[in-house]
Amino acid sequence: MRALFFLVFLVISGSFSIAQTHNVYEISFDNAVHHEATIKAKFSGLENKVLELRMSRTSPGRYALHEFAKNVYNVKATDSKGKSLLVTRPNPYQWNVSGHDGTVVVTYTLYGNRGDGTYTQIDETHAHLNIPATFMYAPRLALRPIKVTFKVREDLNWKVATQLKHLEKNTYYAPDLHYFMDSPTEISNYSLREFTETSNGKTYTIRFVLHHKGSDADLDTYVAKVKKIVEQEKAVFGELPDFDFGTYTFLACYLANVSGDGMEHRNSTILTDVEGLAEGGMENNIGTVSHEYFHAWNVERIRPLPLEPFDYTAANMSGELWFAEGFTSYYTNLILCRAGIITPEAYVEGLSGTLNYVWNSPALKYFNPIEMSYQAPFVDAARSVDPVNWTNTFVSYYSYGSVLGLALDLSLRNYKKDLTLDGYMQLVWKKYGKTEIPYTVKDLENTLAEYAGEDFATNFFTKYIYQSNMPEYQSLLSTVGVNFEKAKPGSSYLGAYVRLEEGKTIVVSNPHQGSPLYKAGIENGDRIVSIGDYIMSDTTNISDVLVELGVNNTVTVVYERNDEKKETIMEMESDPAYKTTLLELQDKKLSKAQKESRERWLGKK
Repeated sequence: MRALFFLVFLVISGSFSIAQTHNVYEISFDNAVHHEATIKAKFSGLENKVLELRMSRTSPGRYALHEFAKNVYNVKATDSKGKSLLVTRPNPYQWNVSGHDGTVVVTYTLYGNRGDGTYTQIDETHAHLNIPATFMYAPRLALRPIKVTFKVREDLNWKVATQLKHLEKNTYYAPDLHYFMDSPTEISNYSLREFTETSNGKTYTIRFVLHHKGSDADLDTYVAKVKKIVEQEKAVFGELPDFDFGTYTFLACYLANVSGDGMEHRNSTILTDVEGLAEGGMENNIGTVSHEYFHAWNVERIRPLPLEPFDYTAANMSGELWFAEGFTSYYTNLILCRAGIITPEAYVEGLSGTLNYVWNSPALKYFNPIEMSYQAPFVDAARSVDPVNWTNTFVSYYSYGSVLGLALDLSLRNYKKDLTLDGYMQLVWKKYGKTEIPYTVKDLENTLAEYAGEDFATNFFTKYIYQSNMPEYQSLLSTVGVNFEKAKPGSSYLGAYVRLEEGKTIVVSNPHQGSPLYKAGIENGDRIVSIGDYIMSDTTNISDVLVELGVNNTVTVVYERNDEKKETIMEMESDPAYKTTLLELQDKKLSKAQKESRERWLGKK
C-alpha cells in the first residue's frame, strides 16, 4: 500500500502534485532553552464534519507504545477567519475540532527533551525531531501530501537535514502521512559529508550528517568507514535499494545530551550516542551504522506483512522480527569484518557473547523465535513498573535471530559450496524487497526451499523456527576453523548477576532456572554473606572463589533476605559459558578446506 501511494506520486508531475491540497505544518523553537517548540498545522478543504486530530502512540521502527500525547499542551484551534473553535478530548490521544468553515488551524506547544530514535529533543544545541513524537495528524487525511516549514534558529546557525523532499528555503515535502511520519529530522549546526554509489544505472547520493564537537579529520576518517559499510552491504544484496529522491541520509548526533540509539527509516537513519568520535565513538558507534543501513533492505523494503500498514494507534506485533531484526544483527559485525573495520579474530571472539546468551537461556523451552518476536511490544523500549521474569522467559529476537542467521549461513555453505546466506538474502530481496510485497514466515520458508531445496528448508524451519532447538554450533563453526568450547571447564558458576556492596554479594538479577542459586532457593535481592568457607567482603573476587570451589561440590550458603539471616545448601556446577576462537590461535593447524571456507565466509575471497 505504502509503495503504491509513493509510486503514484512519482508518476504524477511535480507541479501537479504540489498543486494538490496539502496539510501544512510550521514549527518554531523560540523557547528551545526550555525544551519547547511551537507548532502550527493547517488543514483545509475539509468536509462539514468534526475534524479528528491525534498524536501517534508509537513510531516506525518501534513496536511498543510511547504515548507522545503526554508532551502536548496549550492546544488551540481557529477557522480560516481566525474564529476560535471548540476543541474536545474524546480520549487521551485525540482532539476533536468542531464548528469549522472547511479550514482548521491548530496551534500547540510541544515539550521534548530526549534525543534518540523515538522521541524529540529541543534545546539550544539542536532540534532533534522524531516526527510522530512532534506533529499531530488527521487520520482521515492520511493520503494527502504534506508541506512542513522548519523555522530554524538562525542565531544558532541551524540548518535542516532530513529525507523529506526539499522545496524551498526551509520548507519540505512528503507525499503522504506515512512518509512524513517516517522522516526524522535533525536541525542543528551539523557537519556534512557526501559520496555517491551507483546501482542499476542510477547514481545515489549518500549523505552523512553529524552533529558533534569533534574535528573534521575525525569525521573524514569515520565517513571512510561508513563508505566501506555501504559498499559491503550493497554486495550482500547485489544492488542498492532505489532510494526515493535519489538520496540516503545518515542523521548522526554524538553529544553528551542525547541517548544512545539507532533507528532505521526508508531513506535515512537516526544514530545517537553520548560518545564523540574522539572519545571512543569511532569504534563503538560504527556497529550501529552497519545495523541500521542494512535495514534499508531488510525491514524497510523486505517488510513483514503484520507491519503493513503501520498502525500509529496501537502496538505493532510481528512474528518475523527474528529475521527482520535478528538476521540484520547477524550481518552487523560480519559486515564490519568484511569491510576490514574489525579483524577476523575480533569478529569470531565476539560471537561467543550472543551464542552464550541464547544457547544457555531457559527461555527456549517457553517460546520459539516467532513467539519471541511477539514479545516486542513489551520489551522494545517499553516501560513498566512491575518486575518481570525475562531472565527465564525471554531471549531477544535480535540475538536469537542473529545466532540462527549464523547457523543458516554456515549450514548453507556446508550443504553446497555455492550456497550462502548472501545468496538467500538476494532471493528474498528479489521476491519481496525490490517488489515491496510484504512477506510472512511461510514465505521465508518457501524462498529457502526455492534456494536450497525443500528438504533443507523444512528441516531448518521445523527444528529452529517452529521449534526451539539449537543448531550444532560446534560442528558448524569447525567448518570455518573456529573452536566452540567451554570457556571455564573447571570453574563453577552461580547463575545470576551479583554485585559487591558493603561486604556482601547482592544478587541483582533473577537466577536462571536450573542454576545453582535457583535450585538453592536464593532470589533476586538476597545478600550473600558466605559461600562455603569464603566470607564475602569488599575485596572478594567472586570469579576466583568460583574457581576455588570447583564443580560437583556441595557448600553451605549464608544469606540475608528482608534483614533475616538464612542458610541453604548449594551444589556447585560447571560454568556453561562457551568461547569462540580461531583454530590457529590454539596452535592447531587450519586445513585447506577450513581456510577456503572461512575466506568465503568473511569475504576475503
